[in-house]
Amino acid sequence: MIIKSYELQKIRNNKNKIYLFYGDNEGYKFNVIEEIFLKNFKENILRYEESEILSNYESFISNLLNKSFFEEKKLIIVSRVTDKIISLIDYIIDRNIDDITLILNSKNLDKKSKIRSLFEKNKDLVCIPFYPDDKKTLIPIAIDFFKKNKIPYSQEIINLIIERSSGDRKNLNNELEKILVLFHTKKKITLEEVLQLTNLSENYSISELTDNCLSKNLKRTVKIINENNFSSEDCIIIIRSLLSKSKRLLKLKNNSISKKNVEEVISSYKPPIFWKDKEVVKKQIESWSVEESQKLIYEINNIELSIKKNSSNSLNILSDFLLNKSRPSV
Repeated sequence: MIIKSYELQKIRNNKNKIYLFYGDNEGYKFNVIEEIFLKNFKENILRYEESEILSNYESFISNLLNKSFFEEKKLIIVSRVTDKIISLIDYIIDRNIDDITLILNSKNLDKKSKIRSLFEKNKDLVCIPFYPDDKKTLIPIAIDFFKKNKIPYSQEIINLIIERSSGDRKNLNNELEKILVLFHTKKKITLEEVLQLTNLSENYSISELTDNCLSKNLKRTVKIINENNFSSEDCIIIIRSLLSKSKRLLKLKNNSISKKNVEEVISSYKPPIFWKDKEVVKKQIESWSVEESQKLIYEINNIELSIKKNSSNSLNILSDFLLNKSRPSV
């Protein structure tokens, strides 16, 4: 059964348990999963990539049939899905396993795809294509953001942000998040300032810079710093992004004390971690201890103060700090 992305309200009211999401609009998929599904499952959420299931197929099937594994209803999200997983879908349908909700996430699938054909023709399965957004769908999201956060804006600013988003609302949300951070330090935002912020993401995003720092990937951090022209205002945004991710890291490290399985720690984290970030977050958890994470947060707060007091030298202060924290522990 096909449900168009603009008909998603139907999902809230139907009793289907197995969904296929396909297309390149990962941001839209993420929003739908978060707004429609996650709130109904609390911590009972498991995330896999198709390759993980196929390489441990018997174990996964055994867990499906183990009722203690599903004492409460679970949401299972499988990423990077291909036709190879069809046998699992057939198995779940044949066994009438109804205590799980399964979301299969894939990139673009052409009409020859077996799994797409299966979901489109079976009334008990739901197939939802997520095509790239366009200006018509993204502009209302951007305008709503500015109004909700009481940030003055112009049509030129809206048009620029939409242009930089490349038809994906995940990119749009990243750009809007940067603007929100900047707005905390200013009463008004100009087109030139927005242009500087969005220029930063032409090569790499702020998120990629801070993720590589926390993953202790020194080579990558050096490359990103060298290939971007940062401004003093970029420094504040970058350091706050690093602070936010460091606080998340500390929570994950604390959670890992009681849950030995890193995959489980990541899967159960709220708000949910985007599947594309799963491996880099895992690397971060492995790279820092609880004590080191606590110390890092303290140091980041001090660095922000230093940047504000020494704006003329903020780039050097920030770069030195990021490079220092990116070095692998001895």
